[in-house]
Amino acid sequence: MSEAKIYYQEDCNLSLLEGKTIAIIGYGSQGHAHALNLKESGCNVIIGLYEGSKSKAKAEAQGLTVYNTAEAAKLADIIMILINDEKQAKMYKEDIEPNLKAGDMLMFAHGFNIHFGLIKPPADIDVTMIAPKAPGHTVRSEYQAGKGTPALVAVQQDATGHALDLALAYAAGLGAARAGVLETTFRTETETDLFGEQAVLCGGVCALMQAGFETLVEAGYDPRNAYFECVHEMKLIVDLIYQSGFAGMRYSISNTAEYGDYVTGPKLITDETRKTMKKILADIQDGTFAKEFLLDMSDAGGQVHFNAMRKLHAEHQLEKVGAEIRKMYSWNKEEDKLINN
Repeated sequence: MSEAKIYYQEDCNLSLLEGKTIAIIGYGSQGHAHALNLKESGCNVIIGLYEGSKSKAKAEAQGLTVYNTAEAAKLADIIMILINDEKQAKMYKEDIEPNLKAGDMLMFAHGFNIHFGLIKPPADIDVTMIAPKAPGHTVRSEYQAGKGTPALVAVQQDATGHALDLALAYAAGLGAARAGVLETTFRTETETDLFGEQAVLCGGVCALMQAGFETLVEAGYDPRNAYFECVHEMKLIVDLIYQSGFAGMRYSISNTAEYGDYVTGPKLITDETRKTMKKILADIQDGTFAKEFLLDMSDAGGQVHFNAMRKLHAEHQLEKVGAEIRKMYSWNKEEDKLINN
């Protein structure tokens, strides 16, 4: 298999977006970043929101013109869908599909709905992806600092013959090409993204921290000590890895910690753990996870299981201790701002 290409500023032609109207559907974390970055790059950007959206006033206050989703889709040449995965198919069917014109480009920041066949665009439009590898506030702040956030680019359908060039122009407007845009496919992005979230970044890391916290508390240690050692310090380690990889992190910690890393990691991540990871990946690849998720999030499912899990985890002792500990942080007001916005 040939190595995927990485595109940079010199590979992108922002002028391809001249004369085109870009509709950003949704104005949450990613939506506001895409819209403002593209606008400041000289693009003609409009926002599409559902009637009664609380984000309308915020978008208008930031100098953007807001339409309902159907109107925005009708006016646009490029439509970037940035609402929750579970809401996209219904919104697409009702508001976007009837307003698509031949030669339009439909864009996504995650391949879920296209890969699993929940959205099936007509053959006469381009279907592409630009997926920034950072939350929206980082996409925005890096752009404002004159830098960029790396992103993925994928072309699912090239009706015009210019789909990749247009997607790369979008990446340049977003600021992603300043950092690098890695070529991929909708399938690869979807499956690896879901696996990473579940097995490592969210499911894996949170379960590991919680299990460590519980082990120390059950052994009689002060929960506040347990929180510091198993939760708080995770950021310090991850920041070191982010900056300089595992080797850089190991260079920065004590010899005691490094030795413990080598001898204890394999005791935790056993052959059985790896088998479980393979099963998690298989469930993602064959659509089992997507089916389960969509059923729970549907009107029929009522998000009963989802909300029960959310409530259960929110009531864990770790959260109560964490709230107390975080009052000690000088940045706790910034954290509250992020959670409440």
